[in-house]
Amino acid sequence: MDTRFLSATALRYADASDSSPAERPTDPSFPLRGVHVLVVDDDAENREAIQELLEDRGSRITTAASVSDALEKFEHEVPDVLLSDIGMPGEDGLDLIRRVRARPKSLGGAVPAAALTGHTRVEDRHDALCAGFMEHVPKPVDPDELIALVSSLARMAA
Repeated sequence: MDTRFLSATALRYADASDSSPAERPTDPSFPLRGVHVLVVDDDAENREAIQELLEDRGSRITTAASVSDALEKFEHEVPDVLLSDIGMPGEDGLDLIRRVRARPKSLGGAVPAAALTGHTRVEDRHDALCAGFMEHVPKPVDPDELIALVSSLARMAA
C-alpha cells in the first residue's frame, strides 16, 4: 500500500512522530501547533487517520461523523479550520458549509474550510466553492499537502 496518500479506504502516515504530546508544543517541527481542526467524515477510518496525521503535527482535533454532529461541535467551540467530506448520507458536506456560512461570524460563519472529497468533477469543485468552501481537495490527499492546506487555512483564521 502506498502510504504517501490519504485515501477513502486507507489512511496512514508513514513517518508519524514518536514524540509524546507533551513534547510537541516546544518543537518547531510541529507546524500546526495549537490549531483546532474540526474533521467531518462519515468514514471512521478516514476521520481517525486525518486526526492522527494532524495531531502528529501539533493540531488539536475534534471529529464529527455527520452534519448534525459537526454543527453540535460548533455550539461548544468554533474551530480554527473545518475539513469536511462532501459525500455523506443524509445531509452532505455542501449542506454543512451552507449552514456554517449562515452563522454569524462570531459563531463560526467565516471559519476557513476545505472540502476533502472523492467528488472530483469540475462541477463538484464549482459546487463546493459556491457553497462556501475555500478549497476543494480531491481524495486521495497527499499528507504533506494536507498539512500545508491546514496551515494555510489556519493563517486565514488568525
